[in-house]
Amino acid sequence: MNIIKALFTRLSDSLLSTVQGRLDPATEFTPITSLRLVSDKPVVLPSLDSSAARRPIGHAVSPPNAVDDAIRRSQSWFFNRQHAEGYWVAELEADTTLTSEYLMLRRFLDRVDPEREEKAVRYLQATQLPDGGWPIYYGGPAEISASVKAYFALKLSGVSATEPFMVRAKERILAMGGVLQANVFTKITLALFDQYDWEGVPHMPVELMLLPKKFYFSIYAISYWSRAVLIPLLIIFAHRPVCHIPREQGIDELYPIPRAEIRYWKYPPFNKDQAWFTPHNFFVALDVMLKLYDRMPMRVLREKALHKAACWMVDHLKGSGGLGAIYPAMANSIMALQCLGYGTDDPLVVKALREIEELEVYDSTMINGEIVPTLHLQPCFSPIWDTALLTNALVEAGVPQDHPALQKAGRYLMSRQTKTVGDWIVSSQNAEPGGWYFQFENELYPDVDDSAVVIMALSKLKIPGHEGELNESICRGKRWVLAMQGSDGGWGAYDKDNNRVVFNYIPFADHKALLDPSTSDLAGRCLEMLGALGYDKTHPAAGPALAFLKKEQEEDGSWYGRWGVNYIYGTWSVLAGLRAIGEDLSAPSIRRAVAWLESKQNPDGGWGESCLSYRDELEHRGKGESTPSQTAWALMALMSAGAIDSFSVARGVQFLLRRQMKDGAWEEISHTGTGFPRVFYLRYHWYCQYFPLWALAMYRNLRSRGKMRADELRHHIAKS
Repeated sequence: MNIIKALFTRLSDSLLSTVQGRLDPATEFTPITSLRLVSDKPVVLPSLDSSAARRPIGHAVSPPNAVDDAIRRSQSWFFNRQHAEGYWVAELEADTTLTSEYLMLRRFLDRVDPEREEKAVRYLQATQLPDGGWPIYYGGPAEISASVKAYFALKLSGVSATEPFMVRAKERILAMGGVLQANVFTKITLALFDQYDWEGVPHMPVELMLLPKKFYFSIYAISYWSRAVLIPLLIIFAHRPVCHIPREQGIDELYPIPRAEIRYWKYPPFNKDQAWFTPHNFFVALDVMLKLYDRMPMRVLREKALHKAACWMVDHLKGSGGLGAIYPAMANSIMALQCLGYGTDDPLVVKALREIEELEVYDSTMINGEIVPTLHLQPCFSPIWDTALLTNALVEAGVPQDHPALQKAGRYLMSRQTKTVGDWIVSSQNAEPGGWYFQFENELYPDVDDSAVVIMALSKLKIPGHEGELNESICRGKRWVLAMQGSDGGWGAYDKDNNRVVFNYIPFADHKALLDPSTSDLAGRCLEMLGALGYDKTHPAAGPALAFLKKEQEEDGSWYGRWGVNYIYGTWSVLAGLRAIGEDLSAPSIRRAVAWLESKQNPDGGWGESCLSYRDELEHRGKGESTPSQTAWALMALMSAGAIDSFSVARGVQFLLRRQMKDGAWEEISHTGTGFPRVFYLRYHWYCQYFPLWALAMYRNLRSRGKMRADELRHHIAKS
């Protein structure tokens, strides 16, 4: 066994050069001038002596080290792509549903643009699966709701139902149960064009707006994204507008039985559970009563509720990013404004439509052997997330803390810190503004994940002339994140204790994503943030968070990833946090996690995990085609857990080196980000860039120095 271990170690060592001073001078550590957040008082830290921490390695290779070269080329790739304002941002790709909905929205508003429409039609045609349907993630099967929306959007755009690809689509949709099996949001969209009966849509009365904020079923008891989407819908539900279309553009052919014969109570989301009394059955019965009320509402209450909903929506439209800065809410707000009497030329409507148009992505694809231009829609922008994650990666990769690019990024991030009280104040009344949002602008909705990653990034930077501002920004951000810790010890993304699971049983919530409860990946991230600021397990927030994570660990040793696909992501987030806060890396829970990760490594040396892992089926956990981003997460998880000498780590590093292209980039087409599990997935176009860079940098530092750069910075902060 010792011989085998020695061979494994030699394989790892062969990736690194042993020449003294082999690191480029630009990669050496630079002193931090003012950061000490254990006591919240700035101190001057001494220079970091890089040579003292070097770990002797006895196996040199030639040509020059592959890891150094990979890191250098990746850094160069990023430096050439920074925006003048200091941020980095890449496309955030979803699935075809947004593009389909966008075509419907423009038709609903009578704002059809033939050129846009033609390009979007090509995109939908190019993304169709061979079996005729459309998936919600790369490599996934046809999904009924995405397929129905794409088919209807194509017909609205003038595509004939007799086209061979449309015939295949119709047959696939009917094989999946037809329109009746689509989700609630699809049925609402179809009802706006009289392609589905409002009676088959769960009712949500606008009078919900009149409930007190602290009431159990208040609009503030659901997540931020649900609130931003639902409040405009409440206005739409109250008016039930219909955009009439020619009969030939309708989709009656997607119904398994004639529409006149449908009994909606037999179909989702109203089909009852077999047991006599369940929460779902209760809410189905309640929906019947709400529909009866809606036929003869109390006029005074209805008008008061509509006024309150309108005021809320208009007030939340003030920023430059659109309502909630996410597409579905932005689209609903325009239709709601029209219901309230706003014309298409009203400045508020024009502004809202312009904000949606900024989400357009123009590209090209191959159709019938010809390259043609296409258009699709992304759900929102991700500059804060991309910039903060990349900053952390670049610092680990040895870029000086006061490098001009990082100074620009740091100043940009500080300029985006929220100063306004948002909806989070309802659940966390003692909190003060100080978090960061995800998009270019979303002042009312900062989130814990972005805030924690930004704070980690800022804590590693040196911005001459802005030391006080930097320190104050970090302190304010830290206070906001800590104020958002839930009573269970974990953190949700946008609100505190947003966990009333009964909401997931209402017919409207068939996507099961109405809430924002505490999750393992966010708890791990917040522990990592605390560690980056010099705290350890004695911090008051650490104990409850550690207890939460202990409770949430799966039997196989992994952790669920709410915001990334999936258990590989969650396990990385947790292990990184446990290392940063000072947890014993020999603890049984950590060793179980390491064993689980190593058991999921693919024969090619990489890791991958399909979105299928969000099903409640053990066989899909940690399984999928290897991707650069998920391989990087697994590597960072293993190295965070102290498994630097693991043969699995050496193989994973080799996988990343083999997959890197000449320009320093990696290629990945899989959806490895999560919007809503089982419903909506994301492809961050730069996940495959900055996570591999980060992982390779961690590997180089641990192999050559015995410590990550983040470890050294953290230890110096804790000592000062």
